[in-house]
Amino acid sequence: MTSTTTGCTVQWACVDEALTGKCIEYHNDQWFEFTPRVSGRYYVNIGQQQCRDTRGVQLVVQTGRPCQPATYRVLSCTSLGSQDDVFVTLDSLQAGQPYLLNVDGYLKDFCRFTLAISDKPRGLPAVAPPPLAAVVPVANSVFTLHWQLPDSLGAAQQFRVLRREARAFRASVVATVPVRRTTYGAASPDYTWTDTLRTPGRYLYQVVTTAPDGSVPALVQQQWYAYRQLPPESALRAAETARKAAKAQHNWARRGHRARLKRLVSQRQGGS
Repeated sequence: MTSTTTGCTVQWACVDEALTGKCIEYHNDQWFEFTPRVSGRYYVNIGQQQCRDTRGVQLVVQTGRPCQPATYRVLSCTSLGSQDDVFVTLDSLQAGQPYLLNVDGYLKDFCRFTLAISDKPRGLPAVAPPPLAAVVPVANSVFTLHWQLPDSLGAAQQFRVLRREARAFRASVVATVPVRRTTYGAASPDYTWTDTLRTPGRYLYQVVTTAPDGSVPALVQQQWYAYRQLPPESALRAAETARKAAKAQHNWARRGHRARLKRLVSQRQGGS
């Protein structure tokens, strides 16, 4: 289905902020309900986001009766922070059990989006990124990403490396890295990939596994990198030269002003 948070308001009697804590802040939420016919694992696929800001939507999945917060039990709470196509995994859902979905624009963002419940995931795993505030900008435009392939993901055939600048709406695939295998067929555990940035900024890198059998993509690494371009030494020297020239000009003008005042005083004293 396609929906939008634009123009929505919060029915405060139907939410309980104590249940979700800092995961979600309610601003313009919408409610959806679904009941699986078969027990098992399902995926909430959120796609085609078109938002006013960068942040995207938030999603809370819970059981209970609508607008009776005392009956709620939260199963999942996700703040996306981008407009990528993502999925949220819901394990061990019960046939015939109603489940409630609460979608809200993240930090007052207004979004149009599609929402689907499926037994197949679409997009990237919805995992919160590491804190951006802890990243210290550096002057090196070359960044090397390191990651490991867990034994549990040994069937993966390759990795996708995605990159998103902090102000960008979506991530883009910047590389694919094949999984290396030994002569015995075992996957090598350690990998690196190097990127050269052309524009200063703060970049989120994500490494996601892919497999030919269509298995669920897994996020194996994500990391922020901040590139700050320092002024070249020639520009610094030019700025210093200009500063000294301006200071010399100021001193010359001040000396000239003093000389004029001195002549003016001498002329007045001679005339008297």
